[in-house]
Amino acid sequence: MTITTGTMTDEQRKSVALEFLKRVDSGGNVVELFADDAEFCFPKYGMVRGIDKIQEFFGQLGGIISSIEHHTAYFNYVVDGDKVVVEGTSHGTTANGVEWRAGVTSSGPWCDVFEIRDFKIQRLFVYLDPDYAGEDTARYPWLNK
Repeated sequence: MTITTGTMTDEQRKSVALEFLKRVDSGGNVVELFADDAEFCFPKYGMVRGIDKIQEFFGQLGGIISSIEHHTAYFNYVVDGDKVVVEGTSHGTTANGVEWRAGVTSSGPWCDVFEIRDFKIQRLFVYLDPDYAGEDTARYPWLNK
């Protein structure tokens, strides 16, 4: 993807968000899609700012997840100015070999809120259940089946 600066269309913003998710799936370089001072938030990790901290997170995520596939054909998008909200589902395998799939296990549905300017992700907040393996069941009676 060629990165340029300037006014962006809604479709261009959506394409940056989609490129990010495709790179997550393929193990590609997601960090180069972020602005140098980007803000990032992930459940149970917290909020961080800057490329180094974002890169550190994705390095650690690789120790938790061995594969992931976002179901791109079924994404719901909401675009409002610089903001792109993407709602979707996924499936994958943890580093320990546990599989998850939206609609089958409790993990899989997610929602990402991007702010994209100048063809860079300025802010990304990820909303999902990070318990991909479904191990945190004791606190939730509806999971004790």
